[in-house]
Amino acid sequence: MPDTPAWLTPLAVRDMAAVLDRPDFRRWAARTRATGGCAQPIHLRGSVEYRDALTGEILHRYSTAREPGGVLRVACKTRRASRCPACAETYRADTYQLVRAGLTGGKGVPETVAGHPAAFVTLTAPSFGPVHAHRLTLGGGVAACHPRRDAPRCPHGRPLSCTARHAADDPRLGEPLCAECYDYAGSVLFNALAPELWRRFTMALRRRIAKAAGLTLRELSETLTVSFAKVAEYQRRGVVHFHAVIRLDGPQGPATPPPAWASYDLLADAVGQAARAVTVTTPAAPGVPSRQLAWGTQLDVRPITTTGELTDSAVAGYIAKYATKAAECTGTLDRRIRATDDLDTLPVSPHARRLITTCLDLGRMAEMAELRLAEWAHMLGFRGHFSTKSRRYSTTLGALRQARIDHNRDHHDITTGRLPLTDDDQVLVISHWRYLGQGLTPGEALLTAALTGKPLPPITPYEGSTA
Repeated sequence: MPDTPAWLTPLAVRDMAAVLDRPDFRRWAARTRATGGCAQPIHLRGSVEYRDALTGEILHRYSTAREPGGVLRVACKTRRASRCPACAETYRADTYQLVRAGLTGGKGVPETVAGHPAAFVTLTAPSFGPVHAHRLTLGGGVAACHPRRDAPRCPHGRPLSCTARHAADDPRLGEPLCAECYDYAGSVLFNALAPELWRRFTMALRRRIAKAAGLTLRELSETLTVSFAKVAEYQRRGVVHFHAVIRLDGPQGPATPPPAWASYDLLADAVGQAARAVTVTTPAAPGVPSRQLAWGTQLDVRPITTTGELTDSAVAGYIAKYATKAAECTGTLDRRIRATDDLDTLPVSPHARRLITTCLDLGRMAEMAELRLAEWAHMLGFRGHFSTKSRRYSTTLGALRQARIDHNRDHHDITTGRLPLTDDDQVLVISHWRYLGQGLTPGEALLTAALTGKPLPPITPYEGSTA
């Protein structure tokens, strides 16, 4: 995708001038700032009334008739940075606070949680064939990709050696050395079953901890709680792996300390055993035999500390960064594949095209129906949530959003002089809303970036709705 969006044209400039010339431009600009510079705001038309439930008296009335164009624009609240950088930044910040609260306290979590054993765990996928990679030497230099002295060739006659020193932005990264040898079916099936593999890992982890402590699972639940927060990240080869914070708490979660025997060393050992023990079996289909999938051999388990390289802030920032990304970093799309799409002309890399094609081919098989591979072909088979947490890890994204809503409402009541509603007030809310569309015109996109300092959206802007 080019650095300069395609809509930066004389037509876009004329559109921007037309918006600036509108008599309600000041109100339009205020609403644009209120959405935080959202790149694809949702357009609504309607009204809402607040009435006293006992007397029927109208306490407050709002209608979009007073808004520019008779339309209210609200933020899209997407987590995808490729769709809306402004809303994704809010999601990233909320995820950061959520993860960090589980490590240092705050947001309803006691500060004593900082003394609980916690590990930063990375679970990777197995190899499905050699791919071009950006490798670093111990001194920080760039190492050769796949150097082989004998320079062997695969059955298709392609060399299984690469002496290039790939830069971090080399477009060849993640591409297989031989596409014909690469296990595309295994790659997309691993993505599809990775959430189930993670579920089995968490169950095995609790069993290993219970065994080490000489307890049954029921006795363990009365003594210790295993809490976690994780995020999925795509490797350049198009396979997901998971980064997770795993913490040991007392029976009541972060409010209670774990038993004395629950140490970091015990946790790290249990993680290693659980990761090596779990597998998941893929469905069998004509021409696609069943297989067992497991985590890759590259398992990283490190303690989270208050000082040094892997601090609570660094871990929270790392997880929050990947919570706003998806599969687009592998050269695929950030939208679903439509029936009208021509796969040969999609703006994707050749490797991603093969992965998408494999998803669609396997998705047509009745034996693979439960995996919904065709529906999630743009995600290369992965259909799980990108960021998840256990119930007791810390606060929730919903609680953080509600706190922000309450703060903004209280600020609005103070600035307008309106008395806030109390818990004793009985209010009947009557609302009527109609969805009109989503997005910005080219001129609006330029002005939104100028007014809010947010980057231009890296997507084709919506031309608006006349409904």
